[in-house]
Amino acid sequence: MKKLHMSYEKKKGLYGYGFIALWFVGALMFFIVPIIQSFYYSFNDVTPETGYLKISWVGIDNYKRAFLTDPTYRQYLVEALQDMAFNLPVIIVFSMFVAIIVNQKFFGRTFARAVFFLPVIIATGPVYAIITGNLETSGNSEAQQFSTMFETDMVDQLLEFVGIYGFSSTVTDLISEMTSDILNLVWKCGIQIIIFLSALQGIPTSAKEAAAIEGATSWEFFWKITLPYVSPMILVNIVYTVIDSFTDPTNQVMTRVLEVQSDWKYGYSAAMAWSYFGIVLIALGIIFAIMNKLVWYDD
Repeated sequence: MKKLHMSYEKKKGLYGYGFIALWFVGALMFFIVPIIQSFYYSFNDVTPETGYLKISWVGIDNYKRAFLTDPTYRQYLVEALQDMAFNLPVIIVFSMFVAIIVNQKFFGRTFARAVFFLPVIIATGPVYAIITGNLETSGNSEAQQFSTMFETDMVDQLLEFVGIYGFSSTVTDLISEMTSDILNLVWKCGIQIIIFLSALQGIPTSAKEAAAIEGATSWEFFWKITLPYVSPMILVNIVYTVIDSFTDPTNQVMTRVLEVQSDWKYGYSAAMAWSYFGIVLIALGIIFAIMNKLVWYDD
Protein backbone atom coordinates (compact mmCIF):
# COMPACT_ATOMS: atom_id res chain seq x y z
CA MET A 1 0.00 0.00 0.00
CA LYS A 2 1.42 3.32 -1.04
CA LYS A 3 1.95 5.76 1.80
CA LEU A 4 0.57 9.23 1.53
CA HIS A 5 3.38 11.76 1.70
CA MET A 6 2.55 15.24 2.87
CA SER A 7 4.77 18.26 2.94
CA TYR A 8 5.66 19.95 6.20
CA GLU A 9 3.76 23.10 5.22
CA LYS A 10 0.57 21.12 4.61
CA LYS A 11 0.96 19.35 7.94
CA LYS A 12 1.25 22.69 9.71
CA GLY A 13 -1.84 23.88 7.85
CA LEU A 14 -3.81 20.83 9.02
CA TYR A 15 -2.67 21.45 12.59
CA GLY A 16 -4.00 24.99 12.33
CA TYR A 17 -7.33 23.85 10.96
CA GLY A 18 -7.53 21.30 13.75
CA PHE A 19 -6.99 23.98 16.39
CA ILE A 20 -9.69 26.28 15.00
CA ALA A 21 -12.16 23.47 14.28
CA LEU A 22 -13.55 23.45 17.83
CA TRP A 23 -13.80 27.22 17.85
CA PHE A 24 -15.60 27.19 14.51
CA VAL A 25 -18.12 24.59 15.68
CA GLY A 26 -18.71 26.51 18.92
CA ALA A 27 -19.08 29.83 17.09
CA LEU A 28 -21.52 28.28 14.63
CA MET A 29 -23.68 26.62 17.29
CA PHE A 30 -23.59 29.23 20.04
CA PHE A 31 -23.13 32.50 18.13
CA ILE A 32 -24.01 32.50 14.44
CA VAL A 33 -27.12 30.31 14.65
CA PRO A 34 -28.58 32.23 17.66
CA ILE A 35 -27.98 35.55 15.88
CA ILE A 36 -29.83 34.38 12.77
CA GLN A 37 -32.59 32.95 14.93
CA SER A 38 -32.88 36.21 16.89
CA PHE A 39 -33.16 38.21 13.67
CA TYR A 40 -35.90 35.86 12.47
CA TYR A 41 -37.74 36.18 15.80
CA SER A 42 -37.76 39.98 15.46
CA PHE A 43 -40.29 39.65 12.61
CA ASN A 44 -42.51 37.19 14.45
CA ASP A 45 -44.76 36.94 17.46
CA VAL A 46 -43.07 34.26 19.54
CA THR A 47 -45.23 32.75 22.28
CA PRO A 48 -43.98 29.94 24.54
CA GLU A 49 -46.22 26.89 24.65
CA THR A 50 -45.81 23.59 26.44
CA GLY A 51 -42.75 22.00 24.88
CA TYR A 52 -42.36 24.38 21.95
CA LEU A 53 -42.50 27.99 20.75
CA LYS A 54 -45.50 29.21 18.78
CA ILE A 55 -44.21 31.47 16.01
CA SER A 56 -46.46 33.64 13.85
CA TRP A 57 -45.24 36.13 11.24
CA VAL A 58 -46.01 39.80 12.00
CA GLY A 59 -43.55 41.55 9.68
CA ILE A 60 -42.21 44.85 11.00
CA ASP A 61 -44.95 45.26 13.61
CA ASN A 62 -42.46 44.64 16.44
CA TYR A 63 -40.22 47.43 15.13
CA LYS A 64 -43.18 49.80 14.77
CA ARG A 65 -44.20 48.99 18.32
CA ALA A 66 -40.71 49.74 19.64
CA PHE A 67 -40.49 53.20 18.03
CA LEU A 68 -44.14 54.29 17.83
CA THR A 69 -45.86 52.71 20.84
CA ASP A 70 -43.33 51.98 23.57
CA PRO A 71 -42.35 55.32 25.19
CA THR A 72 -39.95 53.64 27.63
CA TYR A 73 -37.81 52.18 24.87
CA ARG A 74 -37.63 55.48 22.99
CA GLN A 75 -36.71 57.35 26.17
CA TYR A 76 -33.97 54.87 27.11
CA LEU A 77 -32.66 54.87 23.54
CA VAL A 78 -32.31 58.66 23.45
CA GLU A 79 -30.68 58.72 26.88
CA ALA A 80 -28.23 55.96 25.94
CA LEU A 81 -27.20 57.75 22.75
CA GLN A 82 -26.82 61.05 24.61
CA ASP A 83 -24.69 59.44 27.31
CA MET A 84 -22.54 57.77 24.67
CA ALA A 85 -22.07 61.05 22.78
CA PHE A 86 -21.06 62.82 26.00
CA ASN A 87 -18.86 60.11 27.50
CA LEU A 88 -17.04 59.15 24.30
CA PRO A 89 -14.82 62.26 23.92
CA VAL A 90 -14.29 62.49 27.68
CA ILE A 91 -13.10 58.88 27.90
CA ILE A 92 -10.80 59.25 24.87
CA VAL A 93 -9.20 62.48 26.11
CA PHE A 94 -8.84 61.23 29.69
CA SER A 95 -7.35 57.90 28.54
CA MET A 96 -4.76 59.64 26.37
CA PHE A 97 -3.90 62.06 29.18
CA VAL A 98 -3.36 59.25 31.69
CA ALA A 99 -1.42 57.17 29.15
CA ILE A 100 0.98 60.06 28.50
CA ILE A 101 1.51 60.50 32.24
CA VAL A 102 2.13 56.82 33.07
CA ASN A 103 4.44 56.55 30.06
CA GLN A 104 6.88 58.91 31.78
CA LYS A 105 9.65 57.64 34.01
CA PHE A 106 8.86 58.14 37.69
CA PHE A 107 8.93 56.18 40.92
CA GLY A 108 5.93 53.84 41.24
CA ARG A 109 5.11 53.87 37.52
CA THR A 110 4.26 50.14 37.47
CA PHE A 111 1.90 50.54 40.42
CA ALA A 112 0.18 53.51 38.76
CA ARG A 113 -0.38 51.51 35.60
CA ALA A 114 -1.80 48.62 37.60
CA VAL A 115 -4.23 50.92 39.42
CA PHE A 116 -5.77 52.16 36.19
CA PHE A 117 -5.96 48.67 34.70
CA LEU A 118 -7.29 47.00 37.87
CA PRO A 119 -11.00 47.72 37.14
CA VAL A 120 -10.72 45.75 33.88
CA ILE A 121 -9.67 42.68 35.84
CA ILE A 122 -12.14 42.84 38.71
CA ALA A 123 -15.21 44.31 36.97
CA THR A 124 -16.46 40.95 35.74
CA GLY A 125 -18.92 38.34 36.93
CA PRO A 126 -19.41 37.82 40.68
CA VAL A 127 -16.74 40.38 41.57
CA TYR A 128 -18.68 43.11 39.76
CA ALA A 129 -21.86 42.01 41.54
CA ILE A 130 -20.09 42.25 44.91
CA ILE A 131 -18.70 45.71 44.18
CA THR A 132 -22.04 47.06 43.00
CA GLY A 133 -23.91 45.37 45.84
CA ASN A 134 -26.14 43.48 43.41
CA LEU A 135 -26.42 40.40 45.60
CA GLU A 136 -30.17 40.00 46.01
CA THR A 137 -30.21 36.53 44.49
CA SER A 138 -26.99 35.22 46.03
CA GLY A 139 -27.87 35.48 49.69
CA ASN A 140 -24.19 35.41 50.59
CA SER A 141 -23.80 37.43 53.78
CA GLU A 142 -19.99 37.40 53.64
CA ALA A 143 -20.05 38.80 50.11
CA GLN A 144 -22.54 41.44 51.20
CA GLN A 145 -20.21 42.49 54.01
CA PHE A 146 -17.31 42.62 51.55
CA SER A 147 -19.35 44.78 49.17
CA THR A 148 -19.55 47.54 51.80
CA MET A 149 -15.90 48.25 51.00
CA PHE A 150 -17.07 49.51 47.61
CA GLU A 151 -20.27 51.30 48.56
CA THR A 152 -21.19 54.05 46.13
CA ASP A 153 -22.27 56.35 48.98
CA MET A 154 -18.89 56.33 50.72
CA VAL A 155 -18.45 60.00 49.79
CA ASP A 156 -21.71 60.84 51.56
CA GLN A 157 -20.54 58.93 54.62
CA LEU A 158 -17.22 60.81 54.57
CA LEU A 159 -19.03 64.17 54.37
CA GLU A 160 -21.25 63.12 57.24
CA PHE A 161 -18.21 62.08 59.27
CA VAL A 162 -16.53 65.47 58.87
CA GLY A 163 -19.79 67.18 59.78
CA ILE A 164 -20.66 68.94 56.52
CA TYR A 165 -23.19 66.46 55.13
CA GLY A 166 -26.55 68.17 54.76
CA PHE A 167 -25.07 71.59 55.44
CA SER A 168 -25.87 72.53 51.86
CA SER A 169 -27.78 70.07 49.71
CA THR A 170 -26.50 71.74 46.55
CA VAL A 171 -22.84 71.45 47.58
CA THR A 172 -23.33 67.89 48.81
CA ASP A 173 -25.03 66.79 45.61
CA LEU A 174 -22.35 68.50 43.51
CA ILE A 175 -19.49 66.79 45.38
CA SER A 176 -21.21 63.40 45.21
CA GLU A 177 -21.94 63.76 41.51
CA MET A 178 -18.40 64.89 40.67
CA THR A 179 -16.74 62.06 42.62
CA SER A 180 -19.15 59.51 41.17
CA ASP A 181 -18.47 60.70 37.61
CA ILE A 182 -14.70 60.60 38.18
CA LEU A 183 -14.84 57.05 39.56
CA ASN A 184 -17.05 55.91 36.70
CA LEU A 185 -14.70 57.57 34.22
CA VAL A 186 -11.64 55.83 35.62
CA TRP A 187 -13.58 52.57 35.77
CA LYS A 188 -14.25 52.66 32.01
CA CYS A 189 -10.81 53.72 30.77
CA GLY A 190 -8.57 50.75 31.57
CA ILE A 191 -8.40 49.17 28.11
CA GLN A 192 -8.17 52.52 26.35
CA ILE A 193 -5.23 53.55 28.50
CA ILE A 194 -3.38 50.33 27.69
CA ILE A 195 -4.00 50.80 23.96
CA PHE A 196 -2.75 54.38 24.04
CA LEU A 197 0.23 53.34 26.15
CA SER A 198 1.27 50.73 23.58
CA ALA A 199 0.96 53.36 20.83
CA LEU A 200 3.10 55.82 22.78
CA GLN A 201 5.81 53.22 23.29
CA GLY A 202 5.82 52.64 19.53
CA ILE A 203 6.95 56.19 18.74
CA PRO A 204 10.44 55.91 17.21
CA THR A 205 13.34 57.14 19.28
CA SER A 206 14.66 58.97 16.23
CA ALA A 207 11.53 61.16 16.15
CA LYS A 208 12.03 62.11 19.79
CA GLU A 209 15.71 62.87 19.25
CA ALA A 210 15.01 64.97 16.15
CA ALA A 211 12.37 66.97 18.02
CA ALA A 212 14.78 67.55 20.90
CA ILE A 213 17.53 68.71 18.55
CA GLU A 214 15.16 71.15 16.85
CA GLY A 215 14.22 72.55 20.28
CA ALA A 216 10.54 71.52 20.11
CA THR A 217 8.55 72.17 23.25
CA SER A 218 6.43 69.50 24.91
CA TRP A 219 3.32 71.15 23.46
CA GLU A 220 4.75 71.07 19.92
CA PHE A 221 5.98 67.51 20.40
CA PHE A 222 2.46 66.41 21.37
CA TRP A 223 0.71 67.96 18.37
CA LYS A 224 3.34 67.16 15.74
CA ILE A 225 4.75 63.83 16.93
CA THR A 226 2.62 62.17 19.60
CA LEU A 227 -0.86 62.84 18.20
CA PRO A 228 -0.11 61.72 14.62
CA TYR A 229 1.49 58.48 15.83
CA VAL A 230 -1.36 57.57 18.20
CA SER A 231 -4.16 58.71 15.88
CA PRO A 232 -4.86 55.16 14.57
CA MET A 233 -5.35 54.04 18.16
CA ILE A 234 -7.81 56.90 18.71
CA LEU A 235 -10.01 55.28 16.09
CA VAL A 236 -9.56 51.87 17.72
CA ASN A 237 -10.48 53.26 21.14
CA ILE A 238 -13.53 55.04 19.76
CA VAL A 239 -14.85 51.78 18.30
CA TYR A 240 -14.07 49.91 21.53
CA THR A 241 -15.71 52.56 23.72
CA VAL A 242 -18.90 52.60 21.64
CA ILE A 243 -19.17 48.81 21.73
CA ASP A 244 -18.35 48.78 25.45
CA SER A 245 -21.19 51.22 26.14
CA PHE A 246 -23.47 49.03 24.02
CA THR A 247 -22.76 46.02 26.25
CA ASP A 248 -22.48 47.89 29.55
CA PRO A 249 -24.42 46.18 32.41
CA THR A 250 -25.97 49.55 33.33
CA ASN A 251 -27.22 50.19 29.78
CA GLN A 252 -30.90 51.02 30.17
CA VAL A 253 -31.79 49.97 26.63
CA MET A 254 -30.41 46.47 27.10
CA THR A 255 -32.00 46.33 30.53
CA ARG A 256 -35.34 47.10 28.90
CA VAL A 257 -34.70 44.40 26.27
CA LEU A 258 -33.99 41.82 28.98
CA GLU A 259 -37.08 42.85 30.92
CA VAL A 260 -39.28 42.28 27.87
CA GLN A 261 -37.54 38.98 27.20
CA SER A 262 -38.16 37.80 30.76
CA ASP A 263 -41.83 38.56 30.12
CA TRP A 264 -41.78 35.86 27.38
CA LYS A 265 -41.99 38.39 24.53
CA TYR A 266 -39.08 37.06 22.55
CA GLY A 267 -40.03 38.57 19.20
CA TYR A 268 -40.52 42.06 20.56
CA SER A 269 -37.32 41.96 22.64
CA ALA A 270 -35.37 40.77 19.58
CA ALA A 271 -36.76 43.66 17.53
CA MET A 272 -35.67 46.18 20.17
CA ALA A 273 -32.19 44.64 20.39
CA TRP A 274 -31.72 44.62 16.61
CA SER A 275 -32.98 48.20 16.34
CA TYR A 276 -30.46 49.34 18.93
CA PHE A 277 -27.72 47.36 17.22
CA GLY A 278 -28.55 48.98 13.88
CA ILE A 279 -28.51 52.49 15.34
CA VAL A 280 -25.16 51.91 17.06
CA LEU A 281 -23.77 50.42 13.85
CA ILE A 282 -24.85 53.50 11.89
CA ALA A 283 -23.27 55.76 14.53
CA LEU A 284 -20.05 53.76 14.32
CA GLY A 285 -20.07 54.04 10.54
CA ILE A 286 -20.43 57.82 10.68
CA ILE A 287 -17.70 58.16 13.33
CA PHE A 288 -15.40 55.84 11.39
CA ALA A 289 -15.93 57.74 8.14
CA ILE A 290 -15.11 61.07 9.82
CA MET A 291 -12.18 59.90 11.93
CA ASN A 292 -10.62 57.82 9.17
CA LYS A 293 -9.91 61.04 7.26
CA LEU A 294 -8.12 62.49 10.30
CA VAL A 295 -5.97 59.46 11.07
CA TRP A 296 -2.30 59.67 10.09
CA TYR A 297 -1.00 56.40 8.62
CA ASP A 298 2.72 55.73 8.47
CA ASP A 299 3.30 54.45 4.92
